[in-house]
Amino acid sequence: MLTFIGLGLYDERSITVEGRDALRGADRAYAECYTSRLIGASIDDLEEYHDVSIEVRDRAGVEQHPDDVLTAAEDEDVAFLTAGDTMISTTHVDLRLRANDRGIETRVIHGVTAQTATSALTGLQNYRFGKATTLPFPYAHGADGLPASVTNTIDDNRADGLHTVVYLDIKADRKDREEYMTADVGADLLAEEYPDLVGVVVARAGSPDPLVEAGTMTDLADREFGDPLHLLVIPGECHLLEADALVELAGADRDALDVA
Repeated sequence: MLTFIGLGLYDERSITVEGRDALRGADRAYAECYTSRLIGASIDDLEEYHDVSIEVRDRAGVEQHPDDVLTAAEDEDVAFLTAGDTMISTTHVDLRLRANDRGIETRVIHGVTAQTATSALTGLQNYRFGKATTLPFPYAHGADGLPASVTNTIDDNRADGLHTVVYLDIKADRKDREEYMTADVGADLLAEEYPDLVGVVVARAGSPDPLVEAGTMTDLADREFGDPLHLLVIPGECHLLEADALVELAGADRDALDVA
């Protein structure tokens, strides 16, 4: 069996009880840290806490050369670990389908995701979110200005009155250094097109000290929000209760919000 286990948002304790039991009962465990990682725990922390040995795979080892993982799962119980939920944002559907093609039983044990945590921390209702987008580092997309994938998503969601989650770029698969876009950098990039647009920063969701702060993109670009991981939310048309939550929980200016 190949079991995909979401580790949750922050540290070695963020995993569900079901996920913990499956990990500790596995014959072999693999993890990837290139799509995201637990800011509050290292692989060593996970190994010590769960009393397991974990082999970390790079992107090529998961997406292009997973044969040894699949071969192991033909005869053993194999756990495959990612931060958050393994099938939300950090999707590994391809690996699951490859396992199915080889007759390997699979299952998914979900973890808490940034999407659901963002809704909970901001007070914005989950069903009022539209399509999400990822804001890349400028050098990563190789073009001037904001990518159309970002502006089109924001504009389409706003036209429909929906909120937008803007995930901020992560480069965690580099051998020389890891790089995490912070919310001030993301806001500065977005301010080129949307200087007066209200955004909400969500930082360190799932940790003991999450941060939620609202302001215009120009304003947020001049603030500091501490350690990663960060993301930005662009509110659409807000229900009265949502507006109350943004004012009380994020310090938003009510007059700057679009309230239904």
